[in-house]
Amino acid sequence: MIDKLIAEKAARINDIVESYLPPADGFNRTVCEAMVYSVEAGGKRLRPMLMEETYRLFGGKSEVIKPFRAAIEMIHTYSLIHDDLPALDNDDYRRGRKTSHVVFGEAMAILAGDALLNYAYETACKAFGMDEDIHAVASAMCVLSQKPGINGMIGGQVVDVEMTGKELSKEQLEYVYENKTGALVEASMMIGAILAGADEAKVAAVHKIASDVGMAFQIQDDILDVCGDSALLGKPTLSDEENGKVTYVTIHGIDESRRYVTELSERAVRELEEIGGDNEFLKELVIWLINRDK
Repeated sequence: MIDKLIAEKAARINDIVESYLPPADGFNRTVCEAMVYSVEAGGKRLRPMLMEETYRLFGGKSEVIKPFRAAIEMIHTYSLIHDDLPALDNDDYRRGRKTSHVVFGEAMAILAGDALLNYAYETACKAFGMDEDIHAVASAMCVLSQKPGINGMIGGQVVDVEMTGKELSKEQLEYVYENKTGALVEASMMIGAILAGADEAKVAAVHKIASDVGMAFQIQDDILDVCGDSALLGKPTLSDEENGKVTYVTIHGIDESRRYVTELSERAVRELEEIGGDNEFLKELVIWLINRDK
């Protein structure tokens, strides 16, 4: 049942994201084609889904969430394009199809990633033209600007790059996970809460929940890289080992990694229940994405 609901919601998100993508015409056509190619490669659309469900948890009902949902998926896609480049993970396949740099070349893939990041903010800014609380929109924009940056996703990526092939401390590894993966999960859920009018205490509680979800999500990703099915994942397994990356699994082993994923999952759901509100699907989604097999 949950798989069907997620697929239905992902299809609706696809329609929203695609409605904001630029037309592939004019002299900049190639970069627009590369942007669209990567965004339309599919994926679970979990970040915009978490954003919407958190928005609903706090009673949000307007259209203001739409440009932000599209924007977070554009930022996520830009990060994947750059992550796949030869200078970083050097992956030729993503979501079961050839990666952007394989299809369009490295230079155009870099530009497509840059363009998606920029276009994400251009898209989110459309919320200012809606009849909404401008202060809430501005606060959401601040989160959208901060979390992918040097004190968020990029900061985590920096440590990940610098420490590849080297011994990584527990603190360094947690920093990578909290930022490289967790930052966009945190942004998604915090923006949903902010736009729905949640107070500072509730937004802080959502931030903590999202941090647990992001950490568990990445550890589960580590587990799948060792034990997963490459056909289901749409990308090769054992890539972390081949790239000399230290992961939670390499430090703690499969059993302890699974135990910690369960602990984080249960804590996130428990704290969601303490917040209250009526969104059973959000709790089911958190459990599903943390314990997924692809």
